[in-house]
Amino acid sequence: MELKKTHNQLSSFLKSGSMLSIIIISCIALWVLTLLFPIVDYLYTMPNGTARSGWFKWLSLSSEWADLLHRPWTIITYMFLHDGLWHILFNMLMLYFGGILCCQYLGQKRFGFIYFISGIAGAFFYLLVYNLFPIGSLQTSSLIGASAAVLGVFVAVAVYVPNQEVSIWPFKNTHIKLKFIILALVIIDLLTIPSSNAGGHIAHLGGALTGWIYIIFMRANISNILKKKPFQKKAPKANNRRPLSDDEYNRRRAADQKRIDEILDKISRSGYEKLTREEKEILFKYK
Repeated sequence: MELKKTHNQLSSFLKSGSMLSIIIISCIALWVLTLLFPIVDYLYTMPNGTARSGWFKWLSLSSEWADLLHRPWTIITYMFLHDGLWHILFNMLMLYFGGILCCQYLGQKRFGFIYFISGIAGAFFYLLVYNLFPIGSLQTSSLIGASAAVLGVFVAVAVYVPNQEVSIWPFKNTHIKLKFIILALVIIDLLTIPSSNAGGHIAHLGGALTGWIYIIFMRANISNILKKKPFQKKAPKANNRRPLSDDEYNRRRAADQKRIDEILDKISRSGYEKLTREEKEILFKYK
């Protein structure tokens, strides 16, 4: 029964057409295509690995600036490319749970924006480090995987709701605050730069920094909205109705201002995406 429920939930999610489901399906589809490369090599009598190396060169992000100029799309496509079962499985599980939380608290549009800017920022962080430090002169490297974008999403949610508790499989009865999970992941990435996959860990830090900066700026923007002068309704057009008395006008204005303040408080707590259609219309009406 539990297995059937899980299957139905997964099926419903994949068919939802949300930004999160589209990204996950795209990543999985590209990975499945890589499984066909040995067949391509065999049919075209090419050395084993030829199709794979060509595919990865075309879609992965090279550490050389010149390669980026010739293949500018790789700043995006590298986020959807994975190598090996554990690589795709870990990233997609992290993306699923982090994406669900991000959509819940910040909305789908913000999730998509955070995902892509974190991935792009992680790519540039990787390029800068490899070209500014001597490590880049030792060897040409390439970057693949959604990890930088995924970590950016997780950090954004953790900064927005740091005390939100989540359970970690298989320890379902153990709940840990998001801020501690993210702190541990960032420290691990920082300390493992000298080990293997240095480029990946550097990109992760770039994505994490971007997720943090995004929430800081978002909160600052909301704070500025709340500090603005009270919204004032535009003067009504002339009509045949009796003009309002001073007391009636002041009571209506106070009621309108109270409603606006409630909507702005809701934006501060939950984000603009949580507003109802009526609340959005009221907000725009009194701008």
